[in-house]
Amino acid sequence: MLLAIEQGNTNTKFAIHHGERWVAQWRTATHHTRTADEHAAWLHQMCVLHGLPFEGLSACVISTVVPQSLFSLRNLSRRYLKVEPIVIGDNAHLGIEVRIPRPKEAGADRLVAAIGGYIAYGGPLIVIDSGTATTFDIVGADGGFEGGIISPGINLSMQALHQAAAQLPRIEIRQPERVIGADTISAMQSGVFWGYIGLIDGLIERIRAEYRAPMKAVATGGVASLFEGASSAIDIYDGDVAIRGLLEVYRRTQAAQAKAAS
Repeated sequence: MLLAIEQGNTNTKFAIHHGERWVAQWRTATHHTRTADEHAAWLHQMCVLHGLPFEGLSACVISTVVPQSLFSLRNLSRRYLKVEPIVIGDNAHLGIEVRIPRPKEAGADRLVAAIGGYIAYGGPLIVIDSGTATTFDIVGADGGFEGGIISPGINLSMQALHQAAAQLPRIEIRQPERVIGADTISAMQSGVFWGYIGLIDGLIERIRAEYRAPMKAVATGGVASLFEGASSAIDIYDGDVAIRGLLEVYRRTQAAQAKAAS
């Protein structure tokens, strides 16, 4: 069984792939101080709860944007799975061209999402990943990574609004019944929700105009489902883009290693 770890700044997803399907997926809050032993204890318990053999985990692929956490995640794989992990940005074979002036600046999460989106939907493609940041990544017709846009995430913006304005409360992010708010909370909900719909739809429109080619827009990430039915520019909602990309990177790396050994 393959353990795929997709770590963002806010949440970390652990997913297990066996045979031809994903058999389990779990999210936990990202804490860069969490040790390999703590990860293993939690993961072992989750496997027990879902009737999966922890000792059956025989491979590991890792994508993280939190450098401080990588040591513990590597040790989780080495110590408890007894296997050297495949790490995006280190020993992984991506199998795509990164067409930006400084390829190492492309985050592991963005590259994995580009690969996962391309193998499912082809290209050209816009992958919108809504997490701590909202990213818009451009995938070429041949699957190459061509750059994109990084903007603050919806939760980050809401948190900043609450922290900077003493009289504005913390609020639930949801689509309000009306655009014009009648009180502070509904006004904030409208500003955050419809403001992000405007940001997303506006940037997708500008990307398509600049790219000058038909492009599908695929939304993924922790809060992407909030926008379903409200955005006029997003074509597809797919929460498995990143882990699909991790699985593909694992397969490509395995193939490259086997070819080099032959």
